[in-house]
Amino acid sequence: MAQTLAESFLADLDELSDDEPIAEEEEAQEEDKGGDDLDDIEALNYDDLTAVAKLSSTAGYKDIMQRVRAALEKKDMEEDGPQAKVPLEDDPTYKLLVQCNRLAVDIDNEIAVVHNFIRDKYRLKFPELESLVHHPIDYARVVQRIANEMDLTLVNLDDILPAATVMVVTVTGTTTTGKPLSEENLQKALDGCTMAFQLDEDKRDILSFVESRMSSIAPNLSLIVGSEIAAKLMGLAGGLHALSRMPACNVQVLGAKKKNLAGFSTATLQPHQGFISHCHVIQQTPPSLRVKAARLVAAKCTLLARVDAYGQDPSGQQGQRMREDILRKIEKWQEPPPAKQVKPLPKPDEGEGRKRRGGVRLRKMKERYGLTDMRKAANRVNFNQVEEEYIDGDEVVGLGMLGKEGSGRLRIVAKQQKMKLSAKAAKKAKAYGGASTTSGLQTSGLTTSLAFTPVQGFELADPTKLPGQSQAGLDPKSGTESYFSSLSGFRSIRKLG
Repeated sequence: MAQTLAESFLADLDELSDDEPIAEEEEAQEEDKGGDDLDDIEALNYDDLTAVAKLSSTAGYKDIMQRVRAALEKKDMEEDGPQAKVPLEDDPTYKLLVQCNRLAVDIDNEIAVVHNFIRDKYRLKFPELESLVHHPIDYARVVQRIANEMDLTLVNLDDILPAATVMVVTVTGTTTTGKPLSEENLQKALDGCTMAFQLDEDKRDILSFVESRMSSIAPNLSLIVGSEIAAKLMGLAGGLHALSRMPACNVQVLGAKKKNLAGFSTATLQPHQGFISHCHVIQQTPPSLRVKAARLVAAKCTLLARVDAYGQDPSGQQGQRMREDILRKIEKWQEPPPAKQVKPLPKPDEGEGRKRRGGVRLRKMKERYGLTDMRKAANRVNFNQVEEEYIDGDEVVGLGMLGKEGSGRLRIVAKQQKMKLSAKAAKKAKAYGGASTTSGLQTSGLTTSLAFTPVQGFELADPTKLPGQSQAGLDPKSGTESYFSSLSGFRSIRKLG
């Protein structure tokens, strides 16, 4: 039985009512989970420094720092690095270097957390200080030096900050809206400063240890950029193998930071300046070539990192060769461009011996573009005679020798230029009736084979035949003619006997 529209609506409402309890249960579970997360966040005590910064209290941190300090204090420690037979990944010194590089990154993050803790506590005393001093360690030193002092003219900050920043901090501190801190909050801020100093000191120990071992772990890379920058590159990349797999364009920008110009011009801002830009090779390069030199050094660093990662050259000879190659290229860039040499003109008779192109096409082109007799006459001028001229628009055109030869005619009749043929071609043309192309007998172009005489009327005659030529085709100079004929010429007489 078919349901009505109202019954179908009621059935849909029943299904929705059945689904509602399930949805309500899911929402309740999500709220419980969200409540647990909020409870965890609320349980975190931001007033306790040890709850916020936990890195220095971990066992791994203490173990690595103990090994690093022991390696620094041990003067007779082998500095030759891994042997050739031991792979780089299995060497304990390299493993410690990788752990130190990772720990250095963690220390930077921990210093940022401690810096935020100090700002939160000291903001009630000097809220403008965080916008004037951006570096975390400098901020902690200033906080430790000022403490609860309200008159900043009594506090000496010259050994911590530049003179311009000291003046700005002093003037701003006299007009600040902050109030002195309680003993508890001040002590927490000072504890945070002490922890930041300790973390910074541990980081310096790690970097000094890495730099002392970089000459043995990566000798070729250290020869180009130095041990300090090589350690920073390897630490930021995550190891020597990770650095060797990185393209040169990424190695160039490792360590680049966004600069805060504070409203100054960006004309002198040079982007993509990482750790490589601070090496000695690039610093001694002129500023106009530093970007180009940084690309070159980054490309060489990538190649040398691959050499060091697989121990192909422990002596560092490839690094020394590439360093010399880089310095030689930079010196080549600084050389002035070669002077433009003036090419002398060729000798006048030098081109006469060359073989010229010939043929029908060249002859026709010469006839088409050659000077006519009229143009040649117009280009000539008689000596001690005034040249006739006429005005063509704004130009005065001279007639030269046109009409000067006594004929009184302005136009000069062009002579018919006959094409010279070879002997073979002329003989062939004469056989086909082309005698007009040679210098022999010529017939007019109006000559016809029909002749009109008053006696016989129209007569058909051959125009190529002479008037005295016989009908039988005999030569008029043959022996049949008279000896005294006007057509006879000299004859050779052979002597008999």
